[in-house]
Amino acid sequence: MTAPNRLRTVALIARREFLVQVRAKSFLISTGVVLLALVAGIAGIAVFGGDAEERTATVAVVGDDTLTPWLESSGAAIGTAVTVAVVADEPAARDEVTSGTADAALVPGTGGAVVVTETGLDDELRAVLASALAGHAQEQALRALEVDPAAVRAAAEVRLDERAIDPPDPAAGERAVLSMSVAFVLYLQILLFGVYVAMGVVEEKSSRVVEVLLATVRPLQLLWGKIIGLGAAGLLQLTLYGVAGVGTALGTGVLTLTGTALGTLAGALGWFVLGFLFFAVLYAAAGSLVSRQEDVNSTTTPLTVLIVAMFGIASVAVRDPDGTLSATLSWVPPFSAILMPLRIAAGVATPAQIAGTVLLMVAVTAGLSLLAARVYERSVLRTGGTVSWRQALRG
Repeated sequence: MTAPNRLRTVALIARREFLVQVRAKSFLISTGVVLLALVAGIAGIAVFGGDAEERTATVAVVGDDTLTPWLESSGAAIGTAVTVAVVADEPAARDEVTSGTADAALVPGTGGAVVVTETGLDDELRAVLASALAGHAQEQALRALEVDPAAVRAAAEVRLDERAIDPPDPAAGERAVLSMSVAFVLYLQILLFGVYVAMGVVEEKSSRVVEVLLATVRPLQLLWGKIIGLGAAGLLQLTLYGVAGVGTALGTGVLTLTGTALGTLAGALGWFVLGFLFFAVLYAAAGSLVSRQEDVNSTTTPLTVLIVAMFGIASVAVRDPDGTLSATLSWVPPFSAILMPLRIAAGVATPAQIAGTVLLMVAVTAGLSLLAARVYERSVLRTGGTVSWRQALRG
């Protein structure tokens, strides 16, 4: 069979695997449910999880309107928006408090003021009133001495020029959420579709369908057709999740890092392909070692444990994506498949690191695919008990 014919055969098998997967009710229902949950969850965060509302307070002041700017500026300094209501006398001020219209009533007097409240002042409002009264008293004293308060403030004004050596990233919170989301989704997709590959191999083997297929195609063509077809279905699903999630997050303002978000999505899709291929060839080989569906866990458990370990390390690395653990293991396949997109989302991966880890991942995956192909070829037609890795490699 010529090379074009071999490629055409692989493409036909891949197309069949892809269509069977994406037309399955379980695939359509699970994809739809996840998409709805994803969009609804992000929209819910946008509606109910926004910034905390600014604290407000209303103060009724008896007769003295000159306190208004001092109360407003003092409130703004500590994050409290103060509304001032000037009333004629103390009884009117008390009525404002008892009716709930005002949080406090201020009755200016000689050397200070009387504050009337319903149950007492909280710390924030007490600080606002104390600061406003002190500033107002100082201004009145300066005027009594025929000194311009504005000139005094201008002469005493000090400019603080802050220069941080390592300023905090204002988008650090968004990057952390984006990083963890990417790691979690990649973990689930690689694990899920890796298992699909193994289960598909076992199903064909146990039903003897593989014997019919191998009468017309070569084992490696069947192997790569299955991997490419299921991988394409997984990539399609991940793309839908990513576009829906990133689009909703950017549209609702939950994410503001447009360039980073789109770059992270593209990186996640690329690393899914690399991570899936790494594990898919191994899952296919592991599935070919058994003849019954109930035995598949005995050969795929080490791979599943490795994927779970990858996510566990990513959960730790997300706290310090540029730390020694993340920077080192991101060069080690298959940990690169989760740690590098995490580092890309965090903005700490350089182009050279990305290119280097991709090349290393491709090289290791190519080597493992040769090993897995040998196991698959030598064990996919064996029936009965479980074939060990050693037996399959020895032939």
